[in-house]
Amino acid sequence: MCGIGDNNGIKKTVRRYGESTVTSVNVTNENGEKLLGKPQGRYITVDVPSFSCDSELLDGRLDALIEQIASLIPHRGTVLTVGLGNRDMTADALGPKCADRIFATRHIGKELASSLGFDSLRSVASFAPGVLGKTGMESSEITASVVKEIDPCCVITVDALAALDINRLGTTVQLTDTGISPGSGIGNARKEMNEKTLGVPVIAIGVPTVISAYTLAQNVLDELSISADISKGEKFKEYIVASREADLICERASKFIALAVNSALQQDIAIEDLMALM
Repeated sequence: MCGIGDNNGIKKTVRRYGESTVTSVNVTNENGEKLLGKPQGRYITVDVPSFSCDSELLDGRLDALIEQIASLIPHRGTVLTVGLGNRDMTADALGPKCADRIFATRHIGKELASSLGFDSLRSVASFAPGVLGKTGMESSEITASVVKEIDPCCVITVDALAALDINRLGTTVQLTDTGISPGSGIGNARKEMNEKTLGVPVIAIGVPTVISAYTLAQNVLDELSISADISKGEKFKEYIVASREADLICERASKFIALAVNSALQQDIAIEDLMALM
């Protein structure tokens, strides 16, 4: 593991877990906010082999993600997991697919849990709020209502992200404890979901599944070492491009993230048992 000092309000550490690399950036003060252009908090990137060509889950990359999630969530209290996105759009279905696989336990009483051999079962709730165009309600509005009703200690959101580098598509899992603004990556930002708006800490987890045509063009030119002014192509920022393996990426990434979340929350249950429960 190597680290970089935080004299400028930014502390960075890099650590290897087998085939995976975890880069953690901690923004500690206002100076760090100005330098990075992000609010104070932790920003974690877990680099993994591409989900489109590698279906392996039970190795160092899973251990890495479990450890990072566990480090962000409170030790006690109900956890609410929210799968953001549109399950009817291949590249945007990551969140709903993940929510479907979360081991929900809030409805299981202590006596029943004990009879099943789960004496230390943690209370977990999970749902996918859908999208504004279908429900007429913002995801943040629905989530805020659920938070008010069940009073969780934190919210974990899972959402598909837009990449700034084509090499990031389906190859990283990104986490932060500063919340999320759904749709911001594709220029359709909705109301923010964070501790200020929901009243509880919000941990956001995502995987890049799309890239704007404009960014893709710039990536290609850079890869070919071609210098060109593409400022006239601003209109192409409206076009979003997904990999032809987007279905595989979302399917495998959702399983991977759900298993890591379940494992981080139910640490006394074997991973093989959690996979069966999923």
